[in-house]
Amino acid sequence: MLGNFTYCNPTKLYFGKDALNGLKEELPKYGKRVLLVYGGGSIKKNGIYSRVLEILQACGKHVSEDAGVMPNPTVDKVYEGIARAKEAKADLILAVGGGSVCDYAKAVSVSVNCKEDFWDKYFVRGEEPDCETIPVGCVLTMVGTGSEMNGGSVITNRAQKRKYGHVFGSDFYPKFSILNPEFTFTVPKYQMVSGIYDIMSHILEQYFSDTDDNTSDYIMEGLLRSLIHSAEIAVQDATNYEARSNLMWTATWALNTFIAKGKSTDWNVHSLGQALAAYTDATHGMTLAAVSMPYYRLILPYGLEKFKRYAIHVWGVSPDGKSDETIAREGLAAMEAWMRKIGLVMNITDLGGKRELVEGYVEATRDREGGYKTLTDQDIRDIFQASF
Repeated sequence: MLGNFTYCNPTKLYFGKDALNGLKEELPKYGKRVLLVYGGGSIKKNGIYSRVLEILQACGKHVSEDAGVMPNPTVDKVYEGIARAKEAKADLILAVGGGSVCDYAKAVSVSVNCKEDFWDKYFVRGEEPDCETIPVGCVLTMVGTGSEMNGGSVITNRAQKRKYGHVFGSDFYPKFSILNPEFTFTVPKYQMVSGIYDIMSHILEQYFSDTDDNTSDYIMEGLLRSLIHSAEIAVQDATNYEARSNLMWTATWALNTFIAKGKSTDWNVHSLGQALAAYTDATHGMTLAAVSMPYYRLILPYGLEKFKRYAIHVWGVSPDGKSDETIAREGLAAMEAWMRKIGLVMNITDLGGKRELVEGYVEATRDREGGYKTLTDQDIRDIFQASF
């Protein structure tokens, strides 16, 4: 049975080959001063930087820059961004990059005028902003996180060895996002595949919750089938526009909060993956892939009906003459085979994980109660040990 909910998503999207024209429509709505946020400089090599800058200048904007946002944005980098935003007196933060850049821009946006330490207020205590914030716009260059259409922000505290996320309310979503699938063509294969699994994990975190016949589950099954199909094409032909556009659109819908409505949701895989990343700084989607199969095999008996449905409706497993558990496990086997086929990292050793640090990973694992089984310390310990 669908629970009660309110749904609001105020982000305006511009999608397609001409999506960047939307920037010309949006910029006049904001003041003169724009803080341009981006990562390691790949947007300068592929020409996206110059195209964005040309539009900013044509619209009469005074542009300041905040470059060097890393794949797992850190507390220290956010402090740096706060200082840059204050110095620039920014009226708009324009994030050009993937999910990490978008996450970072949101963290800076809500922290510039925060009277407290932003890490403690937002990421430890999970509170909402009660200060003036700076609007954010996004030009997406890599897909996976869905950060272009949600309030999520994930930040790493290296000193504390913690990687925590906070989902800000709809008032703090990006005001607009530019989605041109062609902007993702030059993303390295490792990063593309990582993003693909991040999309899948977002859907599964919401799918493997509740046991009723929920409309959202039908939508998610369709999204998963599209993702599986398009991913297999994209890993062979990175410039296949249809496949890359389907991946981009699926990523957005996977985490713009729509499919979560009326469901309890899980997020334990993300909690496990973030704990690992806090120690290894490994690529997000790969940390999720490394811990997923041990986690799902652990909770399968507690959500058997849903795992059976997943096997049949997503992976095409035939149920004829088989027990429910056999069907469910065949579904997970099909998922694992696909993960290996597209090139995901399937163990945490290859990501720099160390057995002697498992107790630290256990301690850093934050959310434990969302799934079909509340995870104990021993459950988490077993998952990490099985992930080597």
